[in-house]
Amino acid sequence: MKQMRLRYAGACRLCGVSLPAGTVAIYESETKTVRCVECATEPPELGRPDDESLSPDFGLAGSSARREYERRKAKDEEKLREKWGRFGGLAVALSEEPQHTKSWDRGAIGEEQLGARLNAMGSAGLAVLHDRRISGSKANIDHIAITSGGIWVIDAKRYKGRPELKIDGGILRPRVEKLLVGRRDCTKLVDGVLKQVDVVRDLVGDVPITGALCFIEADWPLIGGAFSTRGVHVLWPKRLAKVLTEQSAGDVDVARMRESIASRFRPA
Repeated sequence: MKQMRLRYAGACRLCGVSLPAGTVAIYESETKTVRCVECATEPPELGRPDDESLSPDFGLAGSSARREYERRKAKDEEKLREKWGRFGGLAVALSEEPQHTKSWDRGAIGEEQLGARLNAMGSAGLAVLHDRRISGSKANIDHIAITSGGIWVIDAKRYKGRPELKIDGGILRPRVEKLLVGRRDCTKLVDGVLKQVDVVRDLVGDVPITGALCFIEADWPLIGGAFSTRGVHVLWPKRLAKVLTEQSAGDVDVARMRESIASRFRPA
C-alpha cells in the first residue's frame, strides 16, 4: 500500500466515495484499487471478515466481468497486431480501448469495490455471496447479502450522473416510474433486479427478500438522495451498509441460508 496523490479520479473500494484526481489516497498495488484516507484508519462497520467468508465457494466479486474484459481486450489487441504486422505492438500501445471493452473493466471495478466493502462487514449476522450464475440465463447476480432479517439481491453499477426517480401519470393516467441517471433512462436496470429477486425467491420461499441498485460513483446529493422504485432500493455503498446493519432483527439462520443459496446459484 502506498499513500499518494491520485493522477486519475477513482473511488474508495470500501466506502465507495468518489476520489477526484489530485486527492491524497491509499493505492493498493496488489489489487490496483484505492482507499480514501478515512477508510485507511477507521475499522469496518461490523468487524473483519473471517476466513470462511472469503471462501471461493462464496464467489469473487466482479470475476465474470473481469474475465470478459480480459477476453475482449485480448481480442482487440490480436486484431491490431494482425492489421499492423510488425508495428502491431506499437499500435496496441498507442490505441485507446473501444468503449464496448472498457465498459466491462469499469463494471468489474464497481463490483470489486462493493464486494470488498461487503466482505469487510462479514459477521455472524451478515453473510455475502458474489457473482452468482443464474441457470439458463446469461445474466448473473452481482451480490447476495443474507442477514437475520432477510435477503438482499444487489446489482452494482458504476455510472456517472445523478440517479433520480421520475414519475409520469397519476390521477388521470397510469402511474409510471422511471429511473434516470443523468439524462439516461435506466429503468431496465430495475426490471433486471426484479427478475433476480424472483429467481432467488423461488428458492427461499417466504423469507423477506429485497432488491437494490447500488451506484458506486454516482453524483449523489449531500442530503437525501436514496429512494425506492417498484420495491427496489436505489442507493450508494455507505447507505447500503447502513441499511444492512440495521436489518439485524429476524429469525433467518444466516449460515444455513448462505449454504442453501450458494449451492443453488454457483459462482459465475
